[in-house]
Amino acid sequence: MTLTTVLVLAAGTYAIRLGGVLLRERVAVPDHVRRLFALSAIALLAALYATNGLVDGEGFAGWARTLGVGTGALLAVARLPFVFVVIGAALTTAGLRLVGIT
Repeated sequence: MTLTTVLVLAAGTYAIRLGGVLLRERVAVPDHVRRLFALSAIALLAALYATNGLVDGEGFAGWARTLGVGTGALLAVARLPFVFVVIGAALTTAGLRLVGIT
């Protein structure tokens, strides 16, 4: 990835976050749209689990990785802080690999 690409993505991300803060009081979001946002977050988490947890290249990623990412997904659904999600997923994967499950 080039530096230009990184800078453009960073600027876009910052603009989106700034827009949310600046427009919070000006835009009224209906309740059904809020529910769709919640469902889309769950769908995004499921897609992330499927692409990163189950597949590596063109084959199965292995049980340790799959269960580690699954643990992270469950901890995220339980709304634990991000640090605990990452540490829980890493400890699960490392523990399974330590006992010989790959």
